[in-house]
Amino acid sequence: MTAPLLAVDGLKYCYPGGVVALRDLNLKIRKGRKLAILGANGSGKTTLLLHLNGTFRPTHGEIRIDGQPAAYDRRSLINWRRRVGLVLQEPDDQLFAATVEQDVSFGPLNLGLSEAETRERVREALEALRMAPLAQRATHTLSFGQKKRAAIAGIVAMRPEILVLDEPTAGQDYWNYRTFMDAILQMLGFDAILFITHDVDLAVVYANRILLVFDGRLIADGPPHIVLGDIERLRTCRVLPTSLLELNMQCFPKTGRFLRAESLAQYT
Repeated sequence: MTAPLLAVDGLKYCYPGGVVALRDLNLKIRKGRKLAILGANGSGKTTLLLHLNGTFRPTHGEIRIDGQPAAYDRRSLINWRRRVGLVLQEPDDQLFAATVEQDVSFGPLNLGLSEAETRERVREALEALRMAPLAQRATHTLSFGQKKRAAIAGIVAMRPEILVLDEPTAGQDYWNYRTFMDAILQMLGFDAILFITHDVDLAVVYANRILLVFDGRLIADGPPHIVLGDIERLRTCRVLPTSLLELNMQCFPKTGRFLRAESLAQYT
């Protein structure tokens, strides 16, 4: 079998003071995966994401890229982050240019692309994220939701192989998040996508695999109908079942069928 795009093996991470954030965590990210990471606040979700592009280095364990141990020298990290694009939860941590267009352009230009190719990537990303009308807007004047979409557009324009999103729908109204999640997950052609969310319905609709994290441990990793079908385990991990999840479980118990984004379109 082909090696995973990215693999986490026996990952443990301790913050200063001995606070253990991740405990013996194992994960394989393969091509075609759309993974939703669910868990309560403080369960280690964001800490895990910060290992996936080399921002954090494991206290114990190993990250592998295409089967090879990840390296942390400057050149290796640059190549790693070209392949794994991370969008942080707080957009102000990523936005720095004067206008939206300039900010989204920075990544492609930094990759050495031509101005023409950069313009095309920026146009595509801004249209996908519904930000094209705000291309010349000063970034500091944007709302939180608009800043979030601008930050995502900046990473999307770099076209990484793996897109990693921390709470991508935070601050978004229903129509905006449906539009850009459809674009990201169905149109833009990433090899794999991971996203943290507290919205179980979002995971039901868009993920083809669910990771359940609690107290720094990976409690479950599997298809949505298996992981989300264990309602008591969800409650133990402080993940609240929703009406859509309960509807799925009532309509399609143990079948593996879930209402997907295209199925929901007729109701929305």
